[in-house]
Amino acid sequence: MTYRTLRLASTDEGVLSVVMDAPPMNLIGPELVRDLVKLVGELETDQGVRVVVLESADPEYFVPHVDLTKVADYTTEAARAGGPGDASLGMLWYRLSKLPVVTIAKIRGRARGAGSELALACDMRFASRQNAVLGQIEVGTGAPPGAGGMQHLARLLGRGRAMEAILGADDFDADTAERYGWINRALPDAELDAFVSRLAGRIASFPVEGVRTAKRVLNELTLPAADAVRADAIRFRDLVAADAAQARVKALFAQGLQTRGPLELNLGERLGDL
Repeated sequence: MTYRTLRLASTDEGVLSVVMDAPPMNLIGPELVRDLVKLVGELETDQGVRVVVLESADPEYFVPHVDLTKVADYTTEAARAGGPGDASLGMLWYRLSKLPVVTIAKIRGRARGAGSELALACDMRFASRQNAVLGQIEVGTGAPPGAGGMQHLARLLGRGRAMEAILGADDFDADTAERYGWINRALPDAELDAFVSRLAGRIASFPVEGVRTAKRVLNELTLPAADAVRADAIRFRDLVAADAAQARVKALFAQGLQTRGPLELNLGERLGDL
């Protein structure tokens, strides 16, 4: 299968590298969602892949957030993953979490909003200490996270820290994210690739049914119910279309939202200045 925004490379050990490459800055738009829907569908039945490592071709942006000019378009693409009733990024990311293969997010650059939620949907997250920023920015624009962020962060961080991350809508460096439980580990940038490669190869070398059974049980213990993810998506869609959110988003576009520049690099800080 061919992809426009993903670069795939596999190894003999059953590890698949997936590099997101959606210029100009890896925004979640219809093309990237279309490719991720196809990829998830392939991985549900591919017996050769045991571990997937997801990363970005852009060192400044893992995935900064959704393309706010194409919400209807990417939602239509997401619907192909589960039908009209599940037409949301949250349910696509949920389907990613339920894959039989192990998924690892390797984070360099900014992973905010639905980009953070994409990483949270993976089984593990490892980030560059020097070059990773995480944030759930949605409340700063007037809506709650709608693609699994509230569900995952409440479980990983605990109530108080999840409140801080979600209600504060600020940026978190990798060391703080590690301390809070948002990511597994923050590693020196020069060591990140080798660490993830070794771990992925190690997991892929183990008997496949043991790995998949363990993942399935851990999912049963820790993943939210599908209905909770659907409800978050509905709340997000309702509030992001409200006047308050639209006014804040308009002000952000006037300052350079969705362009490479100071606003996007420092979006968590700038949300507090609106």
